[in-house]
Amino acid sequence: MKIPDRILAARVGIRRPRRHHGIHSLRGKLTLANVALLALGIIVATAVSLMGMRHYLIDQVDTELVKTRDSLTGSQLTLHQIDSLTALSFVRNHLTPRADDSPQPDSIFAAVDGQGRPLSIGGFKPTGTQRALVAAVDDPRALVRDSALHDITVHGAAYRATGARLADGTSVLLATSTDALQKGIAKALRLDLAVGTLLLTLLAVLTMLSVSRRLRPLEDMVETSSAIAEGDLTRRVPSSHHPTQEVEQLRLALNSMLQQVEAAYRTRERSAAQLRRFVGDASHELRTPLSAIRGYLQLYDKGMLSEPAERRRAWDRMNAEADRMGRLVDELLTLARLDQRPELRFRNVDLSRLVRDAAEDLRAQQPGRPVTVGADGTLLVHADESGLRQVLGNLVANVRTHTPAEVPVRLGLERADGVVRLCVADQGPGLAEDDAARIFDRFFRAGGGAGSGLGMAIVQGVVTAHGGDVAVRTAPGEGLAVTVTLPAR
Repeated sequence: MKIPDRILAARVGIRRPRRHHGIHSLRGKLTLANVALLALGIIVATAVSLMGMRHYLIDQVDTELVKTRDSLTGSQLTLHQIDSLTALSFVRNHLTPRADDSPQPDSIFAAVDGQGRPLSIGGFKPTGTQRALVAAVDDPRALVRDSALHDITVHGAAYRATGARLADGTSVLLATSTDALQKGIAKALRLDLAVGTLLLTLLAVLTMLSVSRRLRPLEDMVETSSAIAEGDLTRRVPSSHHPTQEVEQLRLALNSMLQQVEAAYRTRERSAAQLRRFVGDASHELRTPLSAIRGYLQLYDKGMLSEPAERRRAWDRMNAEADRMGRLVDELLTLARLDQRPELRFRNVDLSRLVRDAAEDLRAQQPGRPVTVGADGTLLVHADESGLRQVLGNLVANVRTHTPAEVPVRLGLERADGVVRLCVADQGPGLAEDDAARIFDRFFRAGGGAGSGLGMAIVQGVVTAHGGDVAVRTAPGEGLAVTVTLPAR
């Protein structure tokens, strides 16, 4: 259903919102949140693992150094004994001193005198690395006395160092390189960073795809709302293939709201159309008697009604038109009150008595019409008596006005299935299907017949106010049967 152009003209500024998938969108914020959480987790896990690995490797290096130091201390060797071949073989095989001047040996062994100067071992003068080791240690004697191991730097490489005292009081310095360990940790860090970056990228892509799929119903809601704002009230939010519970609940609630909005808009448009037609029909109905009265008054004013008979006929016609206007105004007032849902005065009413009274009134007005009544005994209903009398009066007046005077009429009443059914049926010409569909419209008269066209509308309004309904059964040449169904209690 499209909104008319006059309403769309007032909505020129409405535009369908564009999709924004930037960093400030919900999709971007969810992706950033997931990536940030994973990045934090990777950083914490990497830091903990690298610290644990470094501690484990350093502990192994320290253990080897401590074993070597304890071996030297417990062996009671002197520097002179070390100079011997046996001691030198021991030192070469276990302490791995370097005769060559390798820039970064894995282990360094150096002996120092009381003044902290490096000494020759096994006839070999101190190498540059051994001198650098002695220079890197501020106080060799303090290092010997301290059982803890220290980090030092020799030729730019990291070492763990400790000291031991020989049996003759000579101090020796022991150092093991940790440069390979540091490089291994650096490689592990780079590997963790590469893997972490790959995981973050993969998570960002998967999150974007997943969020896009999960947020598709929300985008459909935005498109649907925009389409409705532009006039397409028939649009609804489609169901997704794998909806989440919350989004599906929101979709159902939104569709229900849209259904009510569309129904309300259609009702308002239908009411507005009915009101326009009602005002036009009422104006037309009132204009006819007013024109007749004005015409007779103009004739009288111009002296054209000179004969008493003419004046009497004009007087009677004006009274008849005034009565017609009075009845029309009364019926319009009745419909207006019914539209406002008035509070009816309900009490126990003998509907059988009302049906018999209506039949007697019809016999008195048309003595030649065959009238059959099927309402014996007493049948009580809880209703407004004046309203039911008006319903019966309008139905009987409808038969009296639109059917020949010799056509039979039957007024039937029965209680069944917890309801009360009142039927007024005639054997007149009946109505066509199109006319029967409009029989309850206000100011509708089949074939432009007599009457105001409000009688059946009033019948429907009164019955609806009682919680009942009205049905019509008719066909051309088969008469008209109007059935009123009311609650039994």
